Amino acid sequence: MNRRKFLLLSLASGGAFSIGRGFLAPAFAAPAQPGESPYGPLGEPDALGLRLPEGFTSRLIKQWNIPIEGTTELGNVFPDGSATFPTDDGGWILASNAEFPPPADITDPTPIGLDELGGVQAIRFSADGTITDAYPILTGSRSNCAGGATPWGTWLSCEEVDDSDDASNSGKVWECFPEGSAADAVDLPKLGRLKHENTAVDPTREQLYLSEDLPDGFFYRFTPTGYPDLTDGVLEAALVADDGSVTWLEITDPECGGGTPCRQQADATTFDGGEGCAYDAGKVFLTTKGDDRVWLYDAVESTMTILYDAGDFTEPILTGVDHIIVQPETGNLIVAEDGGDLEAVMIRRSDFAVFPILQMTGQQHFELVGSPVVSEVSGLAFNPAGDRLYFNSQRGLGGLTYEVTGPWLDALQESPAPTSSTTTTSLVPTPVAPVATEALPATGGGGLTPLAIGAGVAAATVIALRERLDQQLPD
Repeated sequence: MNRRKFLLLSLASGGAFSIGRGFLAPAFAAPAQPGESPYGPLGEPDALGLRLPEGFTSRLIKQWNIPIEGTTELGNVFPDGSATFPTDDGGWILASNAEFPPPADITDPTPIGLDELGGVQAIRFSADGTITDAYPILTGSRSNCAGGATPWGTWLSCEEVDDSDDASNSGKVWECFPEGSAADAVDLPKLGRLKHENTAVDPTREQLYLSEDLPDGFFYRFTPTGYPDLTDGVLEAALVADDGSVTWLEITDPECGGGTPCRQQADATTFDGGEGCAYDAGKVFLTTKGDDRVWLYDAVESTMTILYDAGDFTEPILTGVDHIIVQPETGNLIVAEDGGDLEAVMIRRSDFAVFPILQMTGQQHFELVGSPVVSEVSGLAFNPAGDRLYFNSQRGLGGLTYEVTGPWLDALQESPAPTSSTTTTSLVPTPVAPVATEALPATGGGGLTPLAIGAGVAAATVIALRERLDQQLPD
C-alpha cells in the first residue's frame, strides 16, 4: 500500500542557552515522594531473570539472531523504540527498531558494511497472544533508536545519527507501515536531519514533538502543512523563558542543505540529552538523560516545567531516565532506565507517587557475546488491551524482547490524570546510583569520552556481529 492511499484511508544561526537547576524552582512547593506500588513489591527473579510483582508472568518474545517462535524471521539486533498497533482480527502488531550501528558518534557506517542491520521489525500476534508472523517494515537505515506511533496507525522510526562533517547526512525520520513492507517506508526530511530520539503526535493541535539526543540538543515541534501528511511543514525549536513560557523559533533549513546543523539555526533552549517524548491530553513529557530529568510541556498554556529531577534526592528511585510512555486509560507515566537499576518505573499521575514495576537481573544484561556492555530497558509498549507490556533488554545478548502479562489496569484504582498544569506538582523517585563497572555503555551515557565509547562499541559489537554474519551470509 503506498503512502498516499494509506493517508486517504486513514483520514538563522546563533547561540543557545540551557536551563539551570534553579529553573522554575518556586513551582515545586509540594514535591511528590516515593510511593507504594499498587501492584505490590517486586518479587524474586523469575526464570528469565525478571523481578515482577505477584500475579505477573513473563515470556521471551525474541532474541537477536534466533528465529522468532513460529517464524523464520531472526530477532533484530539492539531492539529499541517500540509500539503496538491493533489489527482487524483482534490481535496486534509489535513494531520495534534496531539501533545498529550503536550511536556512538557514528556517521556513515558503510565501511563496516552492516547498514542492513538497522531498520524496524514487526511481529504479528493473534487475539490470544500467539505469534503468527514476523517481517521487516524498514531496512537499509541506521541506528534506529526510538520513534513514535501516529494516531493514523503508522510508526515513525528515528535515526540517532549526528554527522558533524555533513549535517545533511544526519539522522532521518522514517514513516513505516506495520501491515506493509520495507518498500513502503517513507523518508520525512522536513522533520529535520539531526540526532533523533523520540517523536510524539498531538492530534488535537495536529503537531509533532521531537527530542534530540545531544548535550546541546533542542526540543522541536513540527507543524505539517497538510496533517496527517508529514512530507511538508514547519520545524521549530523551543525557547524557554525564566517564567517557563515557551516561544517557538523556526528552523529554516531542516534538511541542513546549507551545512548548518538544526541545533545551530536558532537561539533556542538546549536540553541535556533529549530521550523519551510522549503526548497525553495536552501534555508532552520529555526526558533528558544528561541531568536525569522529566519535563512537562503544556501545549495548551505553552509552558515548560520540570516534573522530576533525580538530583533532588540522595537515593532516587529513578535514574538513567530514558524512554517514556503513557499507560493507556490511566495517564500514568512509565520511564525506562538506561543504566540505573535496569528498572521500569511508574509515575502515578493522580499523586505523582514513584515506584518500580519491574527489574531486569542476571549476567545476560551485562554481556554481549562475551564483551562487557551494560544493557538498558528500552521499547516500552502496551498491547491495545493494556494487559501485556513489552520491553527490551537492548544490548543483552545482542537484544532480548520480553512480554509481561498481568493486571496492569485492574490493579489500579486511581483518579484520572490532572487536567491542568496548575494542579501539577513536581515529582520525585528514589533509584539507586549506577553501580561502578568497567562495562562500556553503548549509548554514550556516563563519563566516558565519545572516543572511548566508540572504541568499546566497535570491540563489543562490530567484531562479534561480523563473526556471526560471516557464518550466515554468502561470500
